[in-house]
Amino acid sequence: MLQGAGVFVLIVLAVVVFYLLRAIRMVPQGYNYTVERFGRYTKTLYPGLTLITPFVDRIGYKQNMMERVLPVPSQEVITRDNAMVKVDGVAFFQVMDAAKASYEVNNLENAVLNMVMTQIRTVMGSMELDHLLSQRDEINQRLLGTVDQATIGWGVKTTRIEIKDISPPRDLIESMGRQMKAERDKRAAILEAEGMRQAAILKAEGEKAAIVLEAEGQREAAFRTAEARERAAEAEAKATTMVSQAIAAGNVQAVNYFVANNYIKALEALAQSPNQKILMLPLDATSVLGSIGGIAEIAKEAFGSKPAAEAPPKRPTPTVPRT
Repeated sequence: MLQGAGVFVLIVLAVVVFYLLRAIRMVPQGYNYTVERFGRYTKTLYPGLTLITPFVDRIGYKQNMMERVLPVPSQEVITRDNAMVKVDGVAFFQVMDAAKASYEVNNLENAVLNMVMTQIRTVMGSMELDHLLSQRDEINQRLLGTVDQATIGWGVKTTRIEIKDISPPRDLIESMGRQMKAERDKRAAILEAEGMRQAAILKAEGEKAAIVLEAEGQREAAFRTAEARERAAEAEAKATTMVSQAIAAGNVQAVNYFVANNYIKALEALAQSPNQKILMLPLDATSVLGSIGGIAEIAKEAFGSKPAAEAPPKRPTPTVPRT
């Protein structure tokens, strides 16, 4: 009896241990487990220690809930302008609903990969080559929008899709190189022409400014010359007036001063003439000395000296009557 009771207790303990081992499930961090009862999904187990009903419930799928990286292999794409390019990339996705990811699609990673490759051909095939090479951000955004919308029913969130490499054919690369060189030569020619145009404009503006300044200087010089001539004419007119007044007063020396002044000016002009190399003197030196003497007499009278004795009046010459 005692031996049979001991055996029964051992059997019960073994059953309990086996039951607990079948009932206790530990879910690691970053994973979700689906529970199936008689083959039908019932609930989802989250990270931690949980219990299920042994022999009735079982673990269906173990889903990785962390963000995953999915390399996209290289494939050929025909653009809208009939250019053949090879494209590869990488996709990032994360399972948000373990039940949908387990039961809504078979082979989740393969489904996401094929969806990404299909959308790459669709999006890039609707674009021209130049736009394709220069607008990668736009391509990535369009791919992300379409793929995320398609995979949302699978309980998957597509976080990023990046195009890694776009490889046109070799002949197309050479054509693009020639086109780029021609474009750069065109820009260089435009910049050179623009520089020459700007230089010509600046040169013309400088010449204009120089002409304006020269005209301003000539105007100022003409104004100064006219002013000098006006003053000289005023002085000449004043001198002529004084001489006329002296002549009217009966002063003969004033006439001598006027004649001597013009005579000396004539000699000065004759001496400064470029064609005159030799000047023979005296040229009627007596008249010059007489004129200078007249000038001296006028100076004495101007500075208050006593006037020279007037010459005695000449007797009138008798006239012989005609017969």
